[in-house]
Amino acid sequence: MDLRQLQALVAVSEHGTFSAAAASLHTVQSNVSAHIARLEKELGATLVDRSAGRLTEEGHAVLARARRVNAELDALVSDVAALRYDVSGTVRVGMIGTTGRWLVGPLLRLLDERHRGIHPIFVEGTSASLEPQLAAGDLDLAVVTLPVPGHDMLAQPLFTEDLQLVVHATDPMAARSRVPLGELAELELLLPVPGSALRDEVDAAARRAGVQLRCRAELDGVRFIASLTFEGLGPSILPATAVPSYLRDTWRGVPVYGLPPRLVGVAVRRRGLPSAPARATRAVLQELIEDTEQVPAGVHPVAVAS
Repeated sequence: MDLRQLQALVAVSEHGTFSAAAASLHTVQSNVSAHIARLEKELGATLVDRSAGRLTEEGHAVLARARRVNAELDALVSDVAALRYDVSGTVRVGMIGTTGRWLVGPLLRLLDERHRGIHPIFVEGTSASLEPQLAAGDLDLAVVTLPVPGHDMLAQPLFTEDLQLVVHATDPMAARSRVPLGELAELELLLPVPGSALRDEVDAAARRAGVQLRCRAELDGVRFIASLTFEGLGPSILPATAVPSYLRDTWRGVPVYGLPPRLVGVAVRRRGLPSAPARATRAVLQELIEDTEQVPAGVHPVAVAS
């Protein structure tokens, strides 16, 4: 087995056909076909269903490992370069939407100051969509809502963020400095889908307070919920940074007594050593969060144990 065979399989998966895979690898289709055939012969299994144009179950199993091998090779090159010169290379960072909106800009500026050779790729998504990408090796690290599920990832807390009731500025509740959780039972709310970290926090707090929240609709993703609230489809319970500065004259986030803050952290794979660009980006991210002048209102950095 050689690396070209694994690269060919990844390319076929990503581009859909042998010819498109060959173009992406700057080679000819016959080479890609030969690499796949040799890999199948060595493993004793069909990896690509030629008639359907997709990977078999065995192909997907090999694909997951192949992507991890490629990620480790990229990390190897970056680590050696970091020892000889400055840290350089690509880092793939997952970011939940509301956090990415305020965090990516300052992070890019600080990375430019500290490590000009790092090329970041940011992927936005929900915690539920980013965590499998991190586990599969498609991301080097991810900023997600904690806790992370399973045993494939390690996470370090970065900050807590207040949860607030988001209402229109003309709503009587918008003038309040704080509202008790019990009063939210009178509203029809847009809420996250069951099983999401934010929904679990809200439901647990409601149970402790003996409150039955009324749900108008359940939606996957904090930014999705925020966008529909801003369209006037209903109030919602959202993190403090879900209301961008340019909308705060129209929409207000009112602190809710009885709701704990959400915990946000940076997660990495448990197995494998992160690359030099990933380690450097994680350190810069921690430095940025600890600068209280950089974080918006409602965000509270978590002290890192020495």
